Amino acid sequence: MNSELDYNKFYKTLPDDKAFATIEKLVPGISQNFSTRTISSINPENRKNVVLITIESLSADFLKAYGNDQNITPFLDSLASQSLQFSNLYAVGNRTIRGLESVTLCLPPTAGESVVKRKDNKNKFSTASIFKSKGYQVNFLYGGDAYFDNMEDFFGGNGYKITDKKTLKPEEITFSNVWGVCDEDMAKKAIQVMNEESKTGKPFFNHWMTVSNHRPFTYPDGKIDIDSHSKSREGGVKYTDYALKQFFEMAKKQSWFKNTVFIIVADHCASSSGKTQLPLDKYRIPALIYSPGFIQPAVYNKMVSQIDLMPTLFGLLNFNYKTKFFGQDVLKTDYQPRALIATYQDLGLLKDNVLTILSPKQKVKQFNLKLEPKDNVAADFQIHYEQIPIAKENTKLVNETISYYQTASSILKNKKYEK
Repeated sequence: MNSELDYNKFYKTLPDDKAFATIEKLVPGISQNFSTRTISSINPENRKNVVLITIESLSADFLKAYGNDQNITPFLDSLASQSLQFSNLYAVGNRTIRGLESVTLCLPPTAGESVVKRKDNKNKFSTASIFKSKGYQVNFLYGGDAYFDNMEDFFGGNGYKITDKKTLKPEEITFSNVWGVCDEDMAKKAIQVMNEESKTGKPFFNHWMTVSNHRPFTYPDGKIDIDSHSKSREGGVKYTDYALKQFFEMAKKQSWFKNTVFIIVADHCASSSGKTQLPLDKYRIPALIYSPGFIQPAVYNKMVSQIDLMPTLFGLLNFNYKTKFFGQDVLKTDYQPRALIATYQDLGLLKDNVLTILSPKQKVKQFNLKLEPKDNVAADFQIHYEQIPIAKENTKLVNETISYYQTASSILKNKKYEK
């Protein structure tokens, strides 16, 4: 009946003033009444086009750098070496709409369903509102029907134009399944949309959510070396990788390409089940920022949350803006590495080699993390940890975890995260 859990009723709490005072120390500039804070740069703003590609169910361990030897992401493996690569980035959840929420609203994953599926999901402070304040065209592209999971309602209600399966002409669809048109068809449509946008003289921000790497894992024949009738996850991953290669080959031929920044990130991992309550390897996802001649290839190895990706991009573009984001520019010197990971009910903070988990009925658990290294994988790309229960509570980290989730829940409930 409800898409959210009342934080104060079900979880361990702090006095509100203490929770907000703690958040002020963790997120530079956030204030008690949660008014906007100002982000400023000493360098001139760079209003390049931005294309954000969120890839369906792309676990980090599908990529070669994380130890995969199946060669199912040859294009992304190559692109990573030409990009700013975030080797230690965690998804906030294990559903597509959680990933979409995190890169759009840049706030912790509050208990219950994603904001995308809640009634109060419109006119929020978002990446779109920042781009629009800079004169950008803003578009959400999705190969399926955006009515699914309330995406159309959410993105439409937050200022995005929607380009989904309904907008494709019959002759533009070469292959489709229950989830929508194949990623190649959407790649062609995306190029068409961007070509039209580029004619206006205004910069564009396009967010494309892929669909092909999803059950039933069917895709066009003859594209990759995994049989399209095998209905295998590996085939779905490799076909999406292939479609992305086609997209970038087309993009490189367009006039707008040299003035565009591309962000590629998974929405969540392929599976969420594991031996523990919040298994870390089921939240680790790849993330790249690619813009030849503008973004220098490098590996950033500090821990990063999915909510930090867009604030970091805004920093790279030297944007001056007012913000309510919990997400931060991780390239700034005052960034304190941490990640927020959650299910519908379990709310976690990963920091200082400790995982703290808040659960309903005011339960709190903590675990020390012991790396379980995998052979032939570089230190920056190790993803497996043993979780060892902590006997004596680390109260500082418990309070920080409570503060993140209690304040995020409070500002949503009290409509303080509006545009």
